Amino acid sequence: MTTITMSPALSSRALSSRALSGRVAPTRLRRGGHRDCVQRDGGARDAQDDVPLRLTRRGRLVLLALCAVVLVIASVLVSGLTASAGAPASAPVVERHVVASGETLWEIASSISRPGQDVRDVILEVVQLNELPDSGLVAGQTIVLPVQG
Repeated sequence: MTTITMSPALSSRALSSRALSGRVAPTRLRRGGHRDCVQRDGGARDAQDDVPLRLTRRGRLVLLALCAVVLVIASVLVSGLTASAGAPASAPVVERHVVASGETLWEIASSISRPGQDVRDVILEVVQLNELPDSGLVAGQTIVLPVQG
């Protein structure tokens, strides 16, 4: 492969006369002022093919910003997928109680509630602990009651 160096000082007349003599390959201007070199075998090559690619300061900043955005998105996705567990929930201390005939949930809740505590809150807690569908109880039914401490 032949290396051709072009001088911008050559006039078009000198260029065409040298091209005709076969010493230098002819050139033609492309859009944007770039020159195409035509090799003797007829294949065209760009005059800038041998120039290594350089990244400008603005290009480096854009590339750095793009990498930062990708890292932030990846970290948000990864942190959203992982579950974070705090301290294990302590199991409530409970005691078993067998419902007697005629006993109501209100009576049971008022007997275990602390002074000044709303009985309705205790009833709600008992219903949730036992997963009761409603507040109705049956004689002989075993329920768990929270131990008030």
